[in-house]
Amino acid sequence: MDKSTYEIPGVETAWCPGCGNFGLHNCVMNAFAALGLDPKDLVMVSGIGQAAKSPQYLDVSYFNGLHGRALAHATGIKAANPCLTVVVESGDGDLYGEGGNHFLHAIRRNPDLTVIAHDNMVYGLTKGQAAPTSQRGMVTPVQVFGVASEPLNPVSLAVALGATFVAQGAAGEPALTQDLIQQAIRHKGFSLVNVFQACPSFNKMNTHTWFKENTRKLDGACDPADKGAAFLRASETHPWPLGVLYRQEGKPVFEEQLAPYRDDSAPLFWRPRSPGLAKPLLQARK
Repeated sequence: MDKSTYEIPGVETAWCPGCGNFGLHNCVMNAFAALGLDPKDLVMVSGIGQAAKSPQYLDVSYFNGLHGRALAHATGIKAANPCLTVVVESGDGDLYGEGGNHFLHAIRRNPDLTVIAHDNMVYGLTKGQAAPTSQRGMVTPVQVFGVASEPLNPVSLAVALGATFVAQGAAGEPALTQDLIQQAIRHKGFSLVNVFQACPSFNKMNTHTWFKENTRKLDGACDPADKGAAFLRASETHPWPLGVLYRQEGKPVFEEQLAPYRDDSAPLFWRPRSPGLAKPLLQARK
């Protein structure tokens, strides 16, 4: 397969020229193609935002939910049919702001999901206010005297909470980022790939050049299975590390712990259904 398998010819995007979403979009399609994923077995899930529109530009099944609820919907989809490859793609505001509570508990449950976060350190859809990852001092139309809060570090949070695959990429490093997405999809468990990207319209501080100058690729000497070392790496900033930060294999996944799958591995919707069995129950409630 090649990326054209997932492209919709003639689709018009709502992204600004120079947006990092374009580069990441190519990384996602190339990763799908390299893995040979059949579109009928693939479901994309997103919330609200410019990044959250990404699944709408792919020829796959997708669910576009409420702001911040992408992980909840994705967990339900994976539980209903564990045979599907479920990928969540949304922005840093949607996943870490409105969706922050879902982020915490999705990690705790460990569903077999891949989460690709577009981290441009700003809210793009709503025209430039500070996001959870915005850097201190950044001036926005809302934070006119500069952002006062410490920025959220999603990868250190994910490692601390026990996410089983945590990586960090950048739209300006397409080969690396594509590889990280492929590894995340192959991994069984909750996988986070936080991807730095520029928003040229609303974030004049964290530009393409800024991300190039303030990130570094991890070398091969790092052991992603060492959680303590992984947390220290994930906590680094200026420069931020790019690569696989942490990996834990063999942790039970959420959907396999559910009662319907303990004795029968077939998804619920594949099992024989007898609508007539429900009639007495429905009639009893009249």
